[in-house]
Amino acid sequence: MIIKDRMTAQLEGEFVVFLIGMRINKFWQIHQWLPVMRAMGKMLRELYSHPELGLLHHEIAFSRTFVIIQYWRSMDQLMSYAKSKDNQHLPAWREFNQKISNAASVGIWHETYAASNGSYENIYVNMPAFGLGRAGILEKVQGNHDSAKGRLFRGKESSLDGTI
Repeated sequence: MIIKDRMTAQLEGEFVVFLIGMRINKFWQIHQWLPVMRAMGKMLRELYSHPELGLLHHEIAFSRTFVIIQYWRSMDQLMSYAKSKDNQHLPAWREFNQKISNAASVGIWHETYAASNGSYENIYVNMPAFGLGRAGILEKVQGNHDSAKGRLFRGKESSLDGTI
């Protein structure tokens, strides 16, 4: 459903934005990159079937480079999942390193960002609930939240000159 209002999203407390993806370097070597793509799908299914692991929501964008934007409840939960011998990630990572990493047919990457109140802002216009708006709580933009600065410092008193 498209929400026509100007909306902003917030998530109480600290959270993690984790960007992970793969880049297809050699399209014709499908036997190299398809297993990586399938492994990512298995991990997402596992994470949604076990919300206690900490994944709040994800979005996917794709072209030659696939990007999965993930929102996690905590850095500890993300790191715990990455290192767990009982979950999908560690075996998939080991298989990639053993079979594919030197082939150069597919690349993988990730970036991790810790966020807390006062360190992020967002706005959504003519959009369905998306990204942090799906992981957290969407609210209509009003009052001090009408500017990026106001959204950045939500919950804190700030003046127009930048003091908090």
